[in-house]
Amino acid sequence: MDDNTPRADTLVATVRGVLPSLTPAAQTVAKLILEDPATVARSTITELSAASGTSEATIVRTARLLGFAGYPQLRLALAAAAAQPDRLVPGDLAPDDPLSEVIVKVSRSETEAINDTVAQLTSEKLGAVVEAIVGAPRIHAYGVSASGLVAADMAQKLMRIGLASHAFNDAHLALTSAVLLKPGDVAIGISTTGETPDVLEPLRRAGEAGATTVAITNNPRSTIAEVAEHVLISAGRETEFRPGALASRISQLLVVDCVFVGVAQRTYDTSQEALRSTRVAVAEFVKKR
Repeated sequence: MDDNTPRADTLVATVRGVLPSLTPAAQTVAKLILEDPATVARSTITELSAASGTSEATIVRTARLLGFAGYPQLRLALAAAAAQPDRLVPGDLAPDDPLSEVIVKVSRSETEAINDTVAQLTSEKLGAVVEAIVGAPRIHAYGVSASGLVAADMAQKLMRIGLASHAFNDAHLALTSAVLLKPGDVAIGISTTGETPDVLEPLRRAGEAGATTVAITNNPRSTIAEVAEHVLISAGRETEFRPGALASRISQLLVVDCVFVGVAQRTYDTSQEALRSTRVAVAEFVKKR
């Protein structure tokens, strides 16, 4: 299997991630995969063409966009994925769901997002990002909306262990910071779709300034994944009550936590001292109130 070919256990997550970047015709095929992967796995290309209202050529192109040599390879992967039905159909939230069902469905969706993220987060990819951050004079994180909260969380965590980290959720300030970065600095762009202009442009400009660039995104074939030197894939399942950005936040935070722990391990002595100092400072402040 090619390194870029999606694994069966993360195939549906991959389809969700790349969906926004597909053409309308390819999106039609991809949505059928998301709605009923088992049926698609049993369908010939002619049957799927009729069901989707698209051409057989479109189906082949869609399979290739998803990382497969052709439709037969996609069918095999879907058949393997369909053997794990609980992971493929976690259940959408409905307006009349009782709260007991909401708890089950939300927790199941977030567990699935974490599992899919873990399956795609390799030690090699994580290690490269950790290595870059450990030696960086400055770390700047860019994100807006829900991803902006994740960027702030990353900056706050790294600051707690003594690193010069800042988060920017305003495009003008982000661009200002990006063009002033230098080689050795690290810029991290966080975008669920990988197509957010307010994150893309600062990350691109940071790379042009010589900084090491990192992307955290759901879409491995997005523009931000092309722009960044290092890409860490998160996963999240969008539903009517949980838009993509909200559904992805838990998996983005998992990626951030893994990066943080990796950096703290590499800088153990200084990190522990920084954490102790910050805890003492906050405790003394609280005691005086």
